[in-house]
Amino acid sequence: MRALKEVAISDASIKLPDANMTTAESFPTPWLFHEPQIMEWLKYVAGEEGKTWGSLHIAYYSDEDLLVVNRSYLQHDYYTDIITFDRCRGNRIHGDLAISVERIADHAQELGVPIGQEAARVHVHGFLHLCGYGDGTEKEKRTMRELEEKYMAEAARFGMTW
Repeated sequence: MRALKEVAISDASIKLPDANMTTAESFPTPWLFHEPQIMEWLKYVAGEEGKTWGSLHIAYYSDEDLLVVNRSYLQHDYYTDIITFDRCRGNRIHGDLAISVERIADHAQELGVPIGQEAARVHVHGFLHLCGYGDGTEKEKRTMRELEEKYMAEAARFGMTW
C-alpha cells in the first residue's frame, strides 16, 4: 500500500519529502486549498482548543489502500474517509491523518456539497480527534459536528475556499 501523497507539517513548516516519504509529484488534490492553508487553519484550531502545535503528518490514499491501513492497524474491514493516529504528548499535538481522496469525493457528491468543503470537514474532523474529541456516542458525534461547523466557518480566513 502506497500513499498517493504525503505531507509532513511540523512546527510552522512543511517538511520537504525525503527518502522515508512517498510523494507523487504530480498528485492533484481535487480541491482548491493546499498544505500551507491546511497547516495554518489547523494550527488555529489547536490554539483555540488550548493545544500546543507539535507535528502533523497527512497521507492521502485511494479507497483500496486506506482499507488496507484500516485492516492492518485497526482490524476494521470497511472503507472510511479518514483514520487518525494519535501520538500526542500531553497537551502537544502530534499525529497522523490518513485520508481517502475517493471517499471525500463520493461523500461530497452524496451530500451535494463542493469537494473542497467535504475535504476541509474531513481534515478538521481528524484533527479534532487529536485534540481529544471522540465520536463514539451520539453526544460525542453532536459535539464533533458542532466543532466541525465552528471551525469550517473560520476556514476562509486561512485561504480555505471551496
